[in-house]
Amino acid sequence: WALGALLIIFVALNYSELGVMFPVAGGVVRYPHYAFGSFASYTSGWITWLSAAGTVGIEVLAAVQYASSYMPWLMESKEGVLVLTVPGIFVSIAMVAVFCVINMFGVKFFAQFNNVLVWWKLLVIVLVFIGLALLAFNPGHFHMPEFGGFAPNGIAPIFAALPAAGIVFSYLGFRQGVEFAGETKNPQRNVPFAVIGSIVLTGIIYILLQVAFIGAIPTDLLKDGWGGLSFSNSAGPWAEIAIMLGAMWLAIILYIDAVVSPADTGLIFTALTPRLSYSQARVGNAPSAMTKLNKKGIPWFGLLITFIVACFLFFPFPSWAKMVGFITSGTVISFGSGPITVAALRRQLPDQERPFRLPGGDVLPFLGFLAANLIVFWTGWDTNWKLFLAMALGYVVLGLHYAFSDRSKIPPLQFKSGWWMILWLGGLAVLSLLSNYGEGAMGVLTFGWGELVCTIFTAIVFYVGIKTRLKSEEVVTNVENTKETAAEHIDGE
Repeated sequence: WALGALLIIFVALNYSELGVMFPVAGGVVRYPHYAFGSFASYTSGWITWLSAAGTVGIEVLAAVQYASSYMPWLMESKEGVLVLTVPGIFVSIAMVAVFCVINMFGVKFFAQFNNVLVWWKLLVIVLVFIGLALLAFNPGHFHMPEFGGFAPNGIAPIFAALPAAGIVFSYLGFRQGVEFAGETKNPQRNVPFAVIGSIVLTGIIYILLQVAFIGAIPTDLLKDGWGGLSFSNSAGPWAEIAIMLGAMWLAIILYIDAVVSPADTGLIFTALTPRLSYSQARVGNAPSAMTKLNKKGIPWFGLLITFIVACFLFFPFPSWAKMVGFITSGTVISFGSGPITVAALRRQLPDQERPFRLPGGDVLPFLGFLAANLIVFWTGWDTNWKLFLAMALGYVVLGLHYAFSDRSKIPPLQFKSGWWMILWLGGLAVLSLLSNYGEGAMGVLTFGWGELVCTIFTAIVFYVGIKTRLKSEEVVTNVENTKETAAEHIDGE
């Protein structure tokens, strides 16, 4: 959890500088457009949007999976994995519909509703940590050799767990501080606080929860070591531990929270995803219908498309375990362009006001880019090949958009300044295939050597990306052409 927080902070720091310099809705999509043009923007935007829409589904799946502990008709076990039943699919679709309705009422209503859920979640976390620490705490679980000791399988599985076990995924909420930057009254203060503060705060919370979990597990469950740890109720290990310790009151709270917490995150990403498609349309990489706003300033057509895509994903990905690696790797790639964008814009717009500026020149941007690439590398080939296939499909969609849309409303592709994206994604695909992470990988790049090659590759792409950047006057044109008028601006409540 500490490593995950550190890696994501390196990535997120770059968006603190960008979010304050250009506080716009859907900034993750727009920033590459400013620095590298339409092709780079589309590449980043496609996977960003797909990952965000998928996150709505994955959080609904998490809520339904925990609810299946007391409503078993929602899910069934297939090959050891819990998947949605037909009634479970209908319940999941209904949940997404509720999220969309709440978001139709504007940011102010959404924020008020969300704040109640956030305070609930924080209260539950405090209760869990203090409650389990008081009920049982076994320090020996952290180091005793009979339980396996520290890192019994070496260091490599720790890195592999960062994306595969949902650790990196759990930190990706920092993106809301970037995506909603255009809707806050004081971005100079609020954006860095939201982006960095969210990672630090959640990092502390996750580490405290893991300490409580490790210390509270009944020792007899560890007779076969940590590798043999299992629970009779796979949908609710936290609650099961509470029951074993005689704290039924805590188990009831945990079962309620296990539905509320992921549902709240799904609600947030339902708000985010239409803003991403809105931004894609603003720069000309998506149909103009995505910019349609209701009276509350909400991109309602984008919200409708979000509903459709999120529900569709329940069918090919009916379980949380099957979706988490894909969403994590895709989201990290979407943010990976941010560090290079920071380095490029410093050269393109050296006189632009930067109320928040990272120190150390290109050091932190490079480390952010490296962190993103390593996370994707560690995700494993069995997940990454699906991601790169989805990226290839995105280019087919781009071709159709250019073939059938009004050319006068579509910006120049600017491939010359964005082709480094192909080098980057293609290289990551090759490295993932040659690695020893994930089923189907060739195992040529063993632990240590693979990370070294990934670092060298990162340096090459970082250099090429900066060298192929747009000219300063082209950046100014891209920024001006995508500005909203007062009538077009997304809800600023």
